[in-house]
Amino acid sequence: MKDYKVQSPVLFIVFNRPDTTRKVFERIREVKPSRLYIAADGPRAGRPADEANCSEVRRIVEGVDWDCEVKTLFSDVNKGCKIAVSNAITWFFDNEPEGIILEDDCLPAYSFFSFCDEMLQRYRNDPKVFSITGTNKQMGRRWTDADYYFSRYANIWGWASWARVWKQYDHTLSRYGESEVAKVMARVYDDRFYIDDFVNIFRKLKAGEIDTWDYQFNFLGFFTEGLTISPNVNLISNIGFGEGATHTFDTINPFAAMPLVELTGPLKHPDVVAPVKDADATYLRVEHDLDARWARYMKRTKRIKRWLRRTFLGRKEL
Repeated sequence: MKDYKVQSPVLFIVFNRPDTTRKVFERIREVKPSRLYIAADGPRAGRPADEANCSEVRRIVEGVDWDCEVKTLFSDVNKGCKIAVSNAITWFFDNEPEGIILEDDCLPAYSFFSFCDEMLQRYRNDPKVFSITGTNKQMGRRWTDADYYFSRYANIWGWASWARVWKQYDHTLSRYGESEVAKVMARVYDDRFYIDDFVNIFRKLKAGEIDTWDYQFNFLGFFTEGLTISPNVNLISNIGFGEGATHTFDTINPFAAMPLVELTGPLKHPDVVAPVKDADATYLRVEHDLDARWARYMKRTKRIKRWLRRTFLGRKEL
């Protein structure tokens, strides 16, 4: 797949990390998109290193040496993750009906590009299909005999979608209220702690306490029951965990720098367009540490029950 030339336009979102930007840009150079959009947020006030790092990043991405129409959206000031990234994606889909989005720490496999090309075309007019991800967090487990399955969760470490989907995006979530969240999340995965987590995330997003754009995109999918196409192997390695990251600090995270696997041969398609709920449950149990939280909850509950028996019934545990 090294010689594959990507057919879809690509949006590359960068900021202040020359090391990861260089690696991802080199992979983009190898697949030679004919239309490349590059968006860069500006340096943060009070961060002296940002000025030099942002300049170096822009120098790297200006090194397009293949036949390509390049458009840039470079900000002189820092807008933050929520506004800078969501505005960049809006700009991209204002100009293109569909395409691939990569951030500067998401290193794609070569077959990520052909996978996105085929999925964008195949599901272009299917309103049930919300997005395409290259990220597989199943740690090698396959869920169907096809090369991909459908998920209720949109992983955005290397993804693709359509303008028909993004036009519904609203970083303020103004159309939705907190009273709806628990019911909607129970359709995705009916774990009490998971639902509580997303109700809390929704509150913080509404209050402007989280500077991010991607939770809102997932909430849009949850509320509209959109499906994400997920490959049965991992096509994206997040190489940005650790110092310098905006959100992914924990280098021992099980999803940090996951190895890449290439898809080979003609893709085998699922028989039905429907979510594989067990696959989502497996990933979400790890992502939200649900097994450990339930173990702690059960241990606490047993202690409380013993105390109640001793206090009110005068009984002792044998």
